Amino acid sequence: MNYFLCITTEENWNVIKEKRIWGVSEKYKNAISKVNLGDYLIIYEMGKSKTKTADAKPQYIRAVYEVASEIKEDNKKIFEPHMNNTSEVYPLRVKLKEVKTFEKPVIFKKLVPEMEFIKNKKVWAGSLRRAMVQLGEGDYKKIIGN
Repeated sequence: MNYFLCITTEENWNVIKEKRIWGVSEKYKNAISKVNLGDYLIIYEMGKSKTKTADAKPQYIRAVYEVASEIKEDNKKIFEPHMNNTSEVYPLRVKLKEVKTFEKPVIFKKLVPEMEFIKNKKVWAGSLRRAMVQLGEGDYKKIIGN
């Protein structure tokens, strides 16, 4: 059994929740190729500020899903592109089965000191600059226990 932290935006969290699909770009083919049926994906929503003067929105753990399909390629646009890449559709996808949705999202920053996969606790955001991060079972249990 494998565990992954899947990094997404607020807009794409809503797509994941509604359609129960996780997708990544070709750039992350190696990461998603490690995903198997029955693995667990934890959805992490990136924080951002709505305006340059507003405080940044915190980073949240939104839900846990079980992988319910093999990886399929689908170029239908359902996700919003991140940053300025307006043509990105995140074609490498798996279907999801809901395990747990947090009614009150878990603020990730509070978990950072306990996370084994984060080596630099002071500059921890660098550990999350990709679509997916494989976690150990210990980190998974610490996240879902909150």
